[in-house]
Amino acid sequence: MQTLKQLDTRGKRVLVRVDYNVPLKDGVIQDDTRVTASLDTIRQLLSGGASVVLMSHLGRPKAGPEAKFSLQPVAARLSELLGQPVQFLGGLPSSDETRAAVQAMQPGDVALLENVRFEAGEEKNDATLSAALAQLGDAFVLDAFGSAHRAHSSVSGVAAHLPHAGGLLLEAEVTALSKLLDAPEHPYVVIIGGAKVSDKLLVIENLLPTVDRMLIGGGMAYTFVKAQGGRIGKSIHEDDFLDKARELLGRYGDKIVLPTDTLAGDAFSNDANTRVVPTADIPDDWEGMDIGPDSQAAFTAALQGAKTVFWNGPMGVFEFQKFASGTNAIAKAVADLGAGTYSVIGGGDSVSAINKSGQADRVSHISTGGGASLELLEGKKLPGVEAMK
Repeated sequence: MQTLKQLDTRGKRVLVRVDYNVPLKDGVIQDDTRVTASLDTIRQLLSGGASVVLMSHLGRPKAGPEAKFSLQPVAARLSELLGQPVQFLGGLPSSDETRAAVQAMQPGDVALLENVRFEAGEEKNDATLSAALAQLGDAFVLDAFGSAHRAHSSVSGVAAHLPHAGGLLLEAEVTALSKLLDAPEHPYVVIIGGAKVSDKLLVIENLLPTVDRMLIGGGMAYTFVKAQGGRIGKSIHEDDFLDKARELLGRYGDKIVLPTDTLAGDAFSNDANTRVVPTADIPDDWEGMDIGPDSQAAFTAALQGAKTVFWNGPMGVFEFQKFASGTNAIAKAVADLGAGTYSVIGGGDSVSAINKSGQADRVSHISTGGGASLELLEGKKLPGVEAMK
């Protein structure tokens, strides 16, 4: 992959694909982690005398421009973080109006385009749109790792038309995650959570031969427990994956660690009545909502001595405070491993948990890309990364 130091950007207008797909509520950014993550690349380009044209998507607009998916609030926040004005270009990125505004930029200027998914051809990797976007820059930098697994016009299509390179964030992400695949130091422990086995089956299958232990929590654990003959009440599970779960348990049962107790609720609500029960014996009208205290202790113990750790996905219904204890316990356990462990966290709830714990600076790497990090760890080639070669 070509990197920023290999790209001549001095005095040029550089088109940068960033990932500003941030959570918004009433037009206010709830978490600016992804905006902050882009600053190093922007500042390096500016220090080299470039002007910077930023483009990103936000949300999933269905029929062209929608006010609730506008990137205008991001431009305001970015201006605060950079300490300089950021021009927001509110027309379609491919419009004559936008092209004229970009061509008037001077070295040191920064502009943010409107949501690139307002363009009908973006997600189709439309060749005409890719060519139109390329007219906005003299060079192209991909720094949106969270979108690198998408073959979209603004991610990989535009790279065919301009000199290009991966930005500092993309380079850091690929380097950090590749360490989990290329001769990781042992003991190597992976923690996988989230609702569905189907979402992360390929990652599980690709990593199990390599890891020493795999701790499985969250909703997906109940598919494995049911595959063993356990009673899981109303807990979320996937009957279509019971055979696959049995196969994995048969082949890697000595590596897979499942929760032995569960904090169950009588409703899917933060106000539910709760009780701790064996994971394999959940009452019929109850559902597993979080790993229990014994499982938290067992998972923490299984992490001790690990030299490499990857964590993706919550241990329970993390959005309800009553059922966030297991996820928070894992966040603390991973942070407590210290500098002697190479620890990588990927996935929205996992990242949120480690940030809220106040211990994010005690892990080696926090990935900005959930889907992209998973696909890389599945062994897939990412279209955005491939386009930077």
